[in-house]
Amino acid sequence: AVAATLASGRGALVVVPDGRTAARVDAALTRALGGAGRHVLLTADLGPEERYRRWLAVSRGSVRAVVGTRAAMFAPVRDLGLVGIWDDGDQSHSDDHAPQPHARDVLLLRAVHEKTGFLLGDLGRTVEAAQLVENGWARPLEADREQVRAAAPLIRTVDEGEVARDAEARAARLPTLAWQTVREALNRGPVLVQVPRRGYVPRLACERCREPARCRHCAGPLEARDADRLACGWCGRAETAWHCAECGGGRLRASIVGARRTAEELGRAFPAVPVRTSGRDHVLDTVPDRPSLVVSTPGAEPVAEGGYAAALLLDGWALLGRPDLRAGEDALRRWLEAAALVRGQEDGGLVVVTAEPTQRPVQALVRWDPAGYAARELAERSQLGFPPVSRMAAVAGPGEAVAELIASAPLPEGTETLGPVPLPPTPPGRPRRPGDPPPGAQWERALLRVPPGQGRALAAAVKEAKALRLARGDKDPTVRVDPLDIG
Repeated sequence: AVAATLASGRGALVVVPDGRTAARVDAALTRALGGAGRHVLLTADLGPEERYRRWLAVSRGSVRAVVGTRAAMFAPVRDLGLVGIWDDGDQSHSDDHAPQPHARDVLLLRAVHEKTGFLLGDLGRTVEAAQLVENGWARPLEADREQVRAAAPLIRTVDEGEVARDAEARAARLPTLAWQTVREALNRGPVLVQVPRRGYVPRLACERCREPARCRHCAGPLEARDADRLACGWCGRAETAWHCAECGGGRLRASIVGARRTAEELGRAFPAVPVRTSGRDHVLDTVPDRPSLVVSTPGAEPVAEGGYAAALLLDGWALLGRPDLRAGEDALRRWLEAAALVRGQEDGGLVVVTAEPTQRPVQALVRWDPAGYAARELAERSQLGFPPVSRMAAVAGPGEAVAELIASAPLPEGTETLGPVPLPPTPPGRPRRPGDPPPGAQWERALLRVPPGQGRALAAAVKEAKALRLARGDKDPTVRVDPLDIG
């Protein structure tokens, strides 16, 4: 699409979620466009001087194609003819700094105002993308079912009940089906193992009563960062003599197992096979096409030369069980990203997912039907009045300040106020994300919801109320229109 746009004499802009993806697209564009100099790569890794030099080249029109991460959405491409975005469901596309734009929304506005083509690509489909198709603004570009069946691996499911009944699975954390899949696939190539959490044992509980293990100093969750060391996940203090406050028990069990612990267990189960890990601290780009086990957290999966022979998607309940409106959508997107790295069914590719088979995201994965899943999610949200059908503004801060801002805002007729409800306190020692309360502070959050067509009026109302508070020196409440996370 970029090559065709350049051939027509117009410019092109593509935004991707991270530097690894940008590097792959950059290499593909270099091959497709016939050498360097026809496009530029804009990422934070370049450093300010080089990034500004390339920005000037784009602004002056000497380069008419750009691929980059989130900030590239504002690149001043001359005579723009195409804007594209890959994986719009990735949270890295949303800027945490005011006015907190989302790359998809910015590119949609540019497509309308600059009269360009708009291309959205993804292995899954977000509800926002489904809405664009539903209202006729966009049209789907999809392979037919025969092509999908030929390219996609075979998906098999294992529910948690089967794992609990399987003594072999309890000992090695692999149900029999997963064990057999790994053993057979290692004869043909590398095997990918996706684990939702990094670390060793990120969460622990009492073995006797299942009460979560907490720190005696700050009540934070205890974690096993290594095989023989306990520490608090909030304050970082070491724990050497833990006992359950409920039953007095002194033994712990893992309620969540991390990627490092999984790699250790697999290494013992398959001692002759090399085990590699890929996560936030060390991300692998590629792995060779020979037998190995690759344990990765979601989003850090390396590409295997020739594709993986099989993949295990462990602890699906951890992704599906998050108290978030987008939990199912995000879980399906993460699974599809991992499964797409596996060889096709005709080449023996197999994916095993440990999650309840009746869950809708699991069924969408088995059928490889993200579009159908997104359309059904959109229909349900339409009935319930959830975004993206409705427009929302989140107001967070001390309870009194939130109430004052809402009371002073000239809200449009029909605005519905949801809450306020208490926000979880920010754990001591953990980096504070935008919108989180300061450590030790008790904040509340209220959601203001309006019907379609009133989003502009809602944004103007909360902006006016916020400006009045700032003029008086009151700075507590934070406001975000169309928040990604509404619980």
